[in-house]
This record gives sequence, structure tokens and C-alpha cells, in this order.
Amino acid sequence: MATNQLSSISNIVVLMLENRSFDHMLGLLYAANGNVSPTTGQPFEGLTGQESNSGTDGSPVQVFTIVPTDSNAYFMPGADPGEGYSATNSQLFASTTAPTPPVATNSGFVTDFSYTLGWEANDSGYTILPGTTANNIMGVFPPTMLPILSGLASGFAVCDYWFGSVPTETLPNRAFVSAGTSQGHMNDKTKKYTCPSIFGLLSENNVTWSIYGYDEPPLTRLDFTDTTEADDSHFGQFTDFQTAAANGTLPAYTFLEPSWDASGNSQHPNYNVALGEQLIHDVYYALFNGPNWNQTLLIITYDEHGGCYDHVPPPSGAVPPDSSVGDYGFDFTRFGPRVPTVLVSPLIPAGTVFRVPQGTMPLDHTSILKTIEVRWNLPALTARDAAATDVGNVLTLATARTDDPLQDVTVPVATGQGPDQDRPSHLQEVHAELVSELPIADSRGGTHHRMPVLKTSSDYKAYIRTRTAVWRASRMPEARLSTLKLSA
Repeated sequence: MATNQLSSISNIVVLMLENRSFDHMLGLLYAANGNVSPTTGQPFEGLTGQESNSGTDGSPVQVFTIVPTDSNAYFMPGADPGEGYSATNSQLFASTTAPTPPVATNSGFVTDFSYTLGWEANDSGYTILPGTTANNIMGVFPPTMLPILSGLASGFAVCDYWFGSVPTETLPNRAFVSAGTSQGHMNDKTKKYTCPSIFGLLSENNVTWSIYGYDEPPLTRLDFTDTTEADDSHFGQFTDFQTAAANGTLPAYTFLEPSWDASGNSQHPNYNVALGEQLIHDVYYALFNGPNWNQTLLIITYDEHGGCYDHVPPPSGAVPPDSSVGDYGFDFTRFGPRVPTVLVSPLIPAGTVFRVPQGTMPLDHTSILKTIEVRWNLPALTARDAAATDVGNVLTLATARTDDPLQDVTVPVATGQGPDQDRPSHLQEVHAELVSELPIADSRGGTHHRMPVLKTSSDYKAYIRTRTAVWRASRMPEARLSTLKLSA
């Protein structure tokens, strides 16, 4: 009988990418096999190809398969869809206000994208690629175009019922994956949270952890008070992660960020999805080639659906995390749309479709928290992660596999022109604002600082790096600070 091997895991690594739905990325994973895993025979909640939405003229717009020869194929859907609470309601209910009861039809994706394209066309902060239409939102990637994500999904385990924690945009969902709550916030206007995070909880219990940015200091550090105040040794960049993985010195819990700029690998629409494939590849092989591979669980997920089409209505029955009053009157009792989530470990049989029994709490981002808490015997942070289901039951092999599902798989390369790469991204703007608030004493001992005018992505990168470095130096004990000044 298969038994839960979570106790054999010494390293949990999470890579959280940006703003893609399950159907958009993995809905066709097992379409060629009738939506059944050919290895395990498990059913898979994928696409049949008959799904559709009402178009702007009322006629049905069917899902379609993106092909490499399509214009801007790896930059689909060609613009940034709506992703906030109102936009998500519009996509799920064809109304910006959720009905009572909130029974979703998932029928408003095309009309909402049409509305979004209309206002983005008059907003200099957005790039709409040539040829983009509202119907693009029904485009989905086949496994052949995402051979890395799809190869890991079929080579290990895919979660076909994993939902965002809240039906809204990025920062609240990222708060849930790290803290089990967004403290009532349902939009990106709130950038910092005062609640305890999983990282602070780990420190209190002497369990090691790290947060790695890609090529910048990690944004996640500044999202929570306890991470901002944590020792600098917990933070690094992707090359530091690769070194630690190769040396077998990764902490118990590792959280990885992509790069946030328009030329980066976050996979945020309408950025280059192929660059995200390279990042997933590099994370996997850093772990696969490391000495601790047999004791590692890698979780690849996305913070929210980003307005991309998915056919499964998000469930209700979520547990409110705390007594926080929700923005827009939201009560935190329903989840966000499905997001792609892949579980990777040599203790997982190939071809696994991992889902929880019907009638139990669905998998969502707080399942990551629950898995960490179960593994290291930690208390819950909130009522939401207390009620969550962990993923330990996916680990059923007593003997680690030695095969490599990505052997001989080539990382795709995009052709075509993406968005303006020197236009700052939303998360770069968020990061810079948080950096501007760091307390750095000036020559008079005060900490007043006004963020300079930043126009390009390069401006933002330079500001984030420079001000973060000055802040870190200001936190050093005097002896170390003197040494730093002498060596500069």
C-alpha cells in the first residue's frame, strides 16, 4: 500500500510565477489521451476543445490551440487581461458584481478582455501587440509548446483542481501563499502586510528558510514586517540558489521569484512565456543535479489566473482566514480561478494527477503553508491554512526514482517581438515604492526620502539595487560597516 513519504522530504522549494490560468497552460496536457493520464489511468480535468465563451457580438468563441506559427505565439494573449476583483467577477459571472449565490459560468472572458483592450489602448502604461483581439483570450498552449512545464506535469504530478486563494490580482494571492491571509485586502494598492508570515514562523521554530529574487533583491522580503527585519543571510538571487542547491546547503524552505521586468521570465501576460520555460528548466536541474534531490519537493505554481480563460468554476466553501473586513465586501469564502500547479519529486510516480477527495477542502496556495506546517510540526498562521489540505499524499514512493522526464527535451525559444522591454512593469513599480520606504538615515540622522522620478525599467532596476544595497549596509554592525567602507 502506498504511504505518505512527506517525512522523507528535507527541502521544499516553491517557484511562483505570474498570472496564467490552468487551461491556458495545461488544459491540453492529456487531450490526446481523452483527458486520462496514460501512465496511471487517472482522470484529468482538461479541455475537450468544445468549450466556448460569448463573443462581443453574442456568437460563441471557441477555445483554440496556439501554434508556434501564430503571430506573437509565445506572447499570447497579446495584452494584459483584467485581473482585479471586478474583472475576475466579470470573467466568472459576466458581471462585475458576484450574484447570490455566487454560481460561476466562466462565460465572460472574451467580453471582459474586449473591455480591457479598450481602456488599455488609451493608457500609455500598457502595450497591446499588433493583431491582438478579444478572442485571443481563448487561446491555450499545447504541451509541445510548453515542453518543460508539461514534461514535469506528466513526468511527476499535476494538480488539476488547485485554485488561487482569492478571486483577484497578484499581491493578495502572494500574501496568502506566505501568510495565509491578505488582511482583508483584495487589490494591489496594499503592498506590505503586518501579519506574521511563514518565514517568521519558521525562524521562531529554528527551521531554516531563504527567499531568492532572480536578478534583483527579492520583492517578497519587503512584503512582510518579519521578513523585512530578518537577517540578510536569508536572501539572495538565483545564482545563490543554484550554488546552494549544488552544494547541498539549501534551507528547509526556499521561495523563488522570477524577474519582474517586461524582458524577464515571470510569464506575466504579455511577456515571453518561453523565458519562463527556461527558468522552470533551470530550477529543476539545479535541484535534480544536487546532492539532496531525493529529499526534495519542488512546487511550481502561479499566483493567480491573470484573466486567462479557464473552464472550471472556482468553488465556495473557503474558510475566512481571520476577522479582517474584506475590500468590496468580499467575505473570503470562495476561491480564485484554477492556476497551473505541478509537484516534482523523485518520490512521486510519473503521470500522477493529484487531487483531494470530493467533499474535502480544495487545494489552494495555503496548501503550501499546510505542507510546511505538517512537515515541521508547526502551528497554523490563520484559520485558512489551519483548514487547508497538504500535498504529502502525492509522495508515495519509498524508493526515489532515478529517471529524468526532461532528458532530451529542448527549451523553446520565442520568435516575434514582445512588449516594450524598457517600460517598467507593475511589480517593478511596487518594488520601488517599498524600497523607497526603507528607513535609511541621511546626513542629519533623519529618514525622510522622496523616490526620484523613474521612467524606464532600467531606472527602476538601478534604483532598487542601489537603495537596497545602501539599506543593507546601514543595518550592519559598525565593525562590518567600517570594513565595508574601507574595502569600497
